[in-house]
Amino acid sequence: MTPYLLLAFSALILAIGVTPLARQVALRLGVIDNPGARKIHAAPVPLLGGAAIYVSFLLVLIFFGNRFYVHQFVGIFVGATLMSLMGVVDDRWGLGSYAKLAGQLVAAGVLVYTGVSVQLFGGWLDVALTLLWVVGITNAMNLLDNMDGLSGGIAMIAAVFFLLLAAMSRQYLVGALAAALAGACAGFLIYNWNPAHIFMGDTGSLFIGFLLAAVAIKLRFPSNSNTVTWMIPILVMAVPIFDTTLVFTSRLRRGKNPLTTPGKDHLSHRLARLTGSRREAVLICYLIAGAAGLVAVFLTQATVVEARFVAVFMLAAVIYGIWWLEFRHGGVREPEPSPEQMTEQVRSLS
Repeated sequence: MTPYLLLAFSALILAIGVTPLARQVALRLGVIDNPGARKIHAAPVPLLGGAAIYVSFLLVLIFFGNRFYVHQFVGIFVGATLMSLMGVVDDRWGLGSYAKLAGQLVAAGVLVYTGVSVQLFGGWLDVALTLLWVVGITNAMNLLDNMDGLSGGIAMIAAVFFLLLAAMSRQYLVGALAAALAGACAGFLIYNWNPAHIFMGDTGSLFIGFLLAAVAIKLRFPSNSNTVTWMIPILVMAVPIFDTTLVFTSRLRRGKNPLTTPGKDHLSHRLARLTGSRREAVLICYLIAGAAGLVAVFLTQATVVEARFVAVFMLAAVIYGIWWLEFRHGGVREPEPSPEQMTEQVRSLS
């Protein structure tokens, strides 16, 4: 574990130093997330925190990792870089949902072309499943970036579990990617915790989502069946997957386009309304992610029967959670400030 700890600690230190620089660059370039009726922050907040995560991650692997990493994971690096650059464009000038979807498909195609693909059924089914997984997880992390400390913290927890799983199965290259990402997210989280001084923006959420999806594909558990193997990354990514499922269910039920309709209907927003605290809502999401990750670790040693029992239990928990949040507490809504109130808030904070 010592090489992994070195990578994680180095990425942590780099992110702590680079994130304030990214904040200053965002302020100079005007890459700012301004308050709005559908946003929960009351003052303008610089974006480009994701650029600090990307730079820290990349520099650590270049200077402290083995050069063999780059050769083995060229497809992951190229795809992740494409995602990050697309995020920069979106943060600065804005991109439509369908343009981002097209870019995500291209990046996922790079993975497939370089041999990073799901291996379950063979042929085009695996290609289609790879594209669905990468695009789905990337968008899930993008949607999850809706509250201070949420997306960065969940990404850090997921990366730590992927690191642990990779170390258990002696997949050193996968572990190196997970360790560098965990450290970079931890360093960024210092500045993103409520009240946040910088947001990761799409630059970070798209990059992180793509990287986590790719790491999940590279994980292998030869001693277990395919069914058990693919339950493991789904559990590690349980919070973003559940959040996306909840949002899509809610918006489709209300006749809204889930891809283009923003709103305060995410898991974190609902938990904040129920608890009265955004910090508590984020911490609850952390606890759920940690619990799901522990179940994933258990599954590495589970039998097929035990795995099926876990699958049934988790599916029931998801269905009940959606029902409880959407139908029992779906009518609870935060009052949205008027345009005059928003103008006054921005003026008082400028």
